[in-house]
Amino acid sequence: MYANGKSTNRLFIRKLERSDISAWKEFFINNPSLPYLGIDISKSPEENAKEWIEFQFKRYAENRYGHHALISKETGGFLGMCGLLTQSIDDKQEIEIGYSLLPKYWGNGYATEAARFFRDFGFEHEKLDHIISVIDIRNMASQKVAENNGMARNRQIKYHDLDVYIYQVTRIDWNRLIL
Repeated sequence: MYANGKSTNRLFIRKLERSDISAWKEFFINNPSLPYLGIDISKSPEENAKEWIEFQFKRYAENRYGHHALISKETGGFLGMCGLLTQSIDDKQEIEIGYSLLPKYWGNGYATEAARFFRDFGFEHEKLDHIISVIDIRNMASQKVAENNGMARNRQIKYHDLDVYIYQVTRIDWNRLIL
């Protein structure tokens, strides 16, 4: 996969594997952010975890990017996932940075670190003009991650029956950030 084997200061990044399903099911247990994701929360955590990861395998096969596993360099534990995602927004293909961490790892800066890696990867290796994040208007923590990575709120739309903000960073803005 496009970022397999890369790393940040605290994270090892690899493509997802079927064995990650058991760790990922934790994401669907007592997670207050689930209503922000547009998923069927009536399904079991196991079903949701399997569907989520299998959807990433489909993205990989179709060359539509996809989430990668975030592994702690310190403990070797699975923390969550992040990656570039091909999305259709207002009938236009966009590249999004998507991130989701297991709740027990929230508040440690991992999402910001991972999202920054994929932002830089998109501009450096994929030569993108801009990158977005699609964030439920109620999800203040994800909005903060986007803002910490130089993204600005661009507009509000309806996406998969959710009210979301589209955050965006352009190549020009990114060049200013890294100088």
